[in-house]
Amino acid sequence: MQSAQLLFEDVRVGSVLAPLIKRPTTAQLFRFSAVTWNAHRIHYDKPYALVEGYPDVLVQSHLHGCFLAQAVMDWAGPQAHLAGLRWQNRAIAVAGDVLTCTGEVIKVELRDGLGFVECQLEERNQDNTLCAPGWARVRLPRR
Repeated sequence: MQSAQLLFEDVRVGSVLAPLIKRPTTAQLFRFSAVTWNAHRIHYDKPYALVEGYPDVLVQSHLHGCFLAQAVMDWAGPQAHLAGLRWQNRAIAVAGDVLTCTGEVIKVELRDGLGFVECQLEERNQDNTLCAPGWARVRLPRR
């Protein structure tokens, strides 16, 4: 859910992002594979995923990144600009997992009159396993 617009002057190092909770479904994973042209069957064919040794169809690597991007942009607001995003996939997630994306501001910088914040991000599953740590740089509007 998109929040109200956050302004650069209102952010401090240590500010935390509201958690974003996602529970990917098999339908969502199928559709994400379709729109990204990802034909690997482990993402939409459960019997095949089981043969490959997985407990269910897997969340795509880039969908983890999309969830992290959504978390930071929902926090920042509709006039913010995502200037950079990185993440690593550390653990699998499957359909039905509850994935919680959180973050914290680690840097606040004014450059050439523009306000930037950097956030440390993470996505964890319902067992608190770190699925995807990440980082984002966001340009926020100023007062």
